Amino acid sequence: MATLDAKIPAGPIKDKWTKHKNDINLVNPANKRLIDIIVVGTGLAGGAAAASLAEMGYSVKAFCFQDSPRRAHSIAAQGGINAAKNYQNDGDSIYRLFYDTVKGGDYRSREANVYRLAEVSGNIIDQCVAQGVPFAREYGGLLDNRSFGGVLVSRTFYAKGQTGQQLLLGAYSAMNRQIGKGKIKMYNRHEMLELVKVDGKARGIIARNLVTGAVESHSAHAVVIASGGYGNVFFLSTNAMGSNTTAAWRVHKKGAYFANPCYTQIHPTCIPRSGDYQSKLTLMSESLRNDGRIWVPKNIDDIEAIRSGKIKPVQIAEENRDYYLERRYPAFGNLVPRDVASRAAKERCDAGYGVNATGEAVYLDFASAIKRYGKEKAIVTGEENPSDSRIIELGEGVIEDKYGNLFQMYEKITDDNPYKTPMQIYPAVHYTMGGIWVDYNLMTSVPGCYAAGEANFSDHGANRLGASALMQGLADGYFVLPYTIGDYLADDIRTGEIPTDSTEFKEAEEAVKARITKFMDNKGTKSVDHFHKLLGKIMWDKVGMARNEKHLKEAIAEIRVVREEFYKNVLIPGGAMELNPELEKALRVEDFLELGELFACDALARTESCGGHFREESVELDGPQKGEAKRDDTNFAYVSAWEWTGDPGQAKLHKEELEFNDIELKQRSYK
Repeated sequence: MATLDAKIPAGPIKDKWTKHKNDINLVNPANKRLIDIIVVGTGLAGGAAAASLAEMGYSVKAFCFQDSPRRAHSIAAQGGINAAKNYQNDGDSIYRLFYDTVKGGDYRSREANVYRLAEVSGNIIDQCVAQGVPFAREYGGLLDNRSFGGVLVSRTFYAKGQTGQQLLLGAYSAMNRQIGKGKIKMYNRHEMLELVKVDGKARGIIARNLVTGAVESHSAHAVVIASGGYGNVFFLSTNAMGSNTTAAWRVHKKGAYFANPCYTQIHPTCIPRSGDYQSKLTLMSESLRNDGRIWVPKNIDDIEAIRSGKIKPVQIAEENRDYYLERRYPAFGNLVPRDVASRAAKERCDAGYGVNATGEAVYLDFASAIKRYGKEKAIVTGEENPSDSRIIELGEGVIEDKYGNLFQMYEKITDDNPYKTPMQIYPAVHYTMGGIWVDYNLMTSVPGCYAAGEANFSDHGANRLGASALMQGLADGYFVLPYTIGDYLADDIRTGEIPTDSTEFKEAEEAVKARITKFMDNKGTKSVDHFHKLLGKIMWDKVGMARNEKHLKEAIAEIRVVREEFYKNVLIPGGAMELNPELEKALRVEDFLELGELFACDALARTESCGGHFREESVELDGPQKGEAKRDDTNFAYVSAWEWTGDPGQAKLHKEELEFNDIELKQRSYK
């Protein structure tokens, strides 16, 4: 086991990033034209990086498995993006954003990275406004803000419930400008299947053309992985069904350490599953918790009456409702962090208070907000003594302006009108805080290979605060990577174009072809989804919201059995040299089956509870924090970075010790 060097600059935290930019090597504009960079993934991190690097003069090759960069899963982010501009004059600052993010991550993130994130957050908003992103504005013309979980200020900029889509269109327009100038060569419908190393450095990738099936070699002086997270290891998640871990996992198997795989975010505000044959889950934005109140009935008799259809939730009297987050966490109420809200919902449902047929749902109720907004609107419009029905009508109009597309989406999926009856929600797998280990420059442990956005582990610790994913993706892509990658590439200005006919490229290409042939020649009887669902059930049941030693050991053994059966009995219809979605899924599920085992091994090794990683053996037993997660800072204040050794169950652990010089290390409290 080795201790990792994150290459964090010396000096006061507020000066680290500025000093680092002043000290690192640069590449002059004429030499940038001589350097190729591959960017894998064209979501917010990858799109922003590709656009910025091309704008600076580098030659960029961008790859996405979708038919257009506009299809990246970043488009699904709804609620907003954080930035410390203090437009609401409520006491926000760079330091407070830094503090909230470290605390929200349960003190398992790297201080220097988080402070840099907070420091550049304001620049992101300015950049996006300049691109034409239609952020909401308040009456004075300033950009409007709302609050999100885990904070006591309003710092989240938003565009209704479509913030990810609007930000992605901004990055896409910046990319398109460079595509039109020939500075970005775009490879749509191409999936990276291998990293190529030459003399120990990342020098290219092997990709499959998903339309023709052709396996292609592509070279560059550096490779950037911005391929998102691995939440679909659970099968059911809020991620797009195509979201996968292949690019990150293939880099890991070529020497890049994989950090904190067990840190997975369970989002508390999702539409509950409706049956065993569902293929994905739908996120309802955390922004809804600004105005929605979460509750379950206090009485089991009412629960049974609701499940049987004898009464409706609106018939439950106020005194018979348990607003459990407001009861347990009075300071933050419904806006506690996601991990806290998710565990609280699970606790209520496990105790028998789930309100739907499966017992896995709680209510998110807007009745109070509708009445409050209706009364305010009546005063503003000069209506005296409005009737109750008129107040509700006005209030529903305000809610529609704020959340209309989210309410419409909910009604289309559930056939319930959330203006008239409370939404049903339940936690679901959403975001992964773990990922490829990177240093302060965002370089992995493979020289020349970088990771940005959700694909890396760096900024969120054990839990991500809402509206921070978009912030990290755009910070990495627009304002961090374009600076730091030059420090490495300054030594490559005389290297020349990297040839793809070298032994390293030929061997990597043949290995990919052999992997594909192995699947196509397999004469099994089970579909890829059969095995993916088996893996997902193991992960959710035994490596989900709550974990313990017994279940984790069982999960590791069971995943190995599923993986062995997968290789023996998977059936891939169609051919390799054509559009073949089943082959695509097989290659991805193979990687999920290895990642799932490492995920469980990491969770087993970390016997503390922290953020989204809740070990049942590590709980506060008494005092005001009774029942809450209990960290072990003496033994686990480090990043777990795993090295591939040929078997996910035998991965080698490296540690990056975390230092807290600017924030006091203490147990979280949101009460």
